[in-house]
Amino acid sequence: TVLDVRPPALTSISEPLPFFDGTTRYLCPYAQRAWITRNCKGLQDKIELVPIDLKNRPSWYKEKVYPLNKVPSLEHNGKVLGESLDLIKYIDTNFEGPPLFPSDPAKREFGEQLISHVNTFTSGIYSSFKGDVVQQTNGAAFDYLENALGKFDDGPFFLGQFSLADIAYVSFLERFQIVFSEIFKHDIMAGRPKLATWIQEANKIDGYKQTKVDREEYLEALKKKFLVL
Repeated sequence: TVLDVRPPALTSISEPLPFFDGTTRYLCPYAQRAWITRNCKGLQDKIELVPIDLKNRPSWYKEKVYPLNKVPSLEHNGKVLGESLDLIKYIDTNFEGPPLFPSDPAKREFGEQLISHVNTFTSGIYSSFKGDVVQQTNGAAFDYLENALGKFDDGPFFLGQFSLADIAYVSFLERFQIVFSEIFKHDIMAGRPKLATWIQEANKIDGYKQTKVDREEYLEALKKKFLVL
């Protein structure tokens, strides 16, 4: 296991770093996807983590690194790439390390379906936070995942073994489990044994465990952004 040393986040007063040097810039569940992919591929020496303070980000990040001013972004082979779902596929395809997407056609097709659905899943959960969140999400949102986890029987994850499909969801499920448990006093795993096993097994994967959010820090940020308590 290679442990990550997390450097301090760059802010608006930070000097620009050398560009086109193969570094990933991250901070947020979207960036966490790229971080997990990098770890699970064993690329700690190939892709450097450079956190950005998203509330006080350097102006040069937009001007000189990624014009869309979002994270994550990846500088590789003289170009900058962004968008987390595209990036995790890019890292898996263009770097060494164990493949994170299966070769089996049926699994690849289902994996693509899952990845295509993830934005619908997350936006639906977040939009419910100001309403009756338990009532609005107790059915289809998490049941979709429970049903998807029954598609293959050769492992506890969406495609059997841990893959890009799991990485697409895991950083958000991590956060949703915290907020439903701590704020809404609701267990998203109740009545969903496959989802419970999925979360339990994901927490055993070193490449993911090292990226997990600080529980208290996340709750405080969430209350400020979404909730009036």
